[in-house]
Amino acid sequence: MTEPERVLGWVEDGQRRLQQAVDALPAHAVAEPSALPGWTRGHLLTHLARNADALVNLLTWARTGTPTPMYTSPDQRATDIDAGAGRPLAEQRSDVRESAARFAKAAEALTDDAWSATVTSGQGREIPASEVPWLRAREVWIHLVDLRVGVGMDALPPDLAWALVRDVAGWMSARVAPDTGAELTADGHGTVVLGTPSPSGGTVSGPPYALAAWLTGRGGAEELRGELAKLPRWL
Repeated sequence: MTEPERVLGWVEDGQRRLQQAVDALPAHAVAEPSALPGWTRGHLLTHLARNADALVNLLTWARTGTPTPMYTSPDQRATDIDAGAGRPLAEQRSDVRESAARFAKAAEALTDDAWSATVTSGQGREIPASEVPWLRAREVWIHLVDLRVGVGMDALPPDLAWALVRDVAGWMSARVAPDTGAELTADGHGTVVLGTPSPSGGTVSGPPYALAAWLTGRGGAEELRGELAKLPRWL
């Protein structure tokens, strides 16, 4: 199994859980707050749908060789989310389902050579197309938690949670204060270095989902052992 295939399995599992949660919501719930400040569930569901379509653009770029950015302008992402947030829940459900199907179809169309093509992320980074499934998996699982539908970070598959720890710790390492970093460890998954640990050494250990929750600002601290550094806000 290739890395994109493995991560696309995470996307499929997360999307299935997301759709089940959305299908179970009452109609009025779409206007209620999500866990993200200033966003309703409608904002979050619209974001998930438009994120799928934006990543389809990158997969199309990889398949065709024609530059197709995630968004046509820096403002498009926010404009699209605001425009779609107030839609009825039934419309949101369909949009989440249909956009996910478009993403899956676009991923299925890529050859091994296309997965190695270079595209540009929404943050302006040049990345291989093989990283696009991870961008989707991360969005689906984290925002499933943010929907406030009774799903916590402990629902993340352990390998996915550990991949998230490595991803976020890598981003944060240049942003934490000197000598306030730590080695992050989880049984069966190894160690990731966050920033620059103090000379006396610092270790934070716990299950992968708790480490991922702490790093992304979604709880988890009560299940961790060690001195927790002050973290910058992630994304």
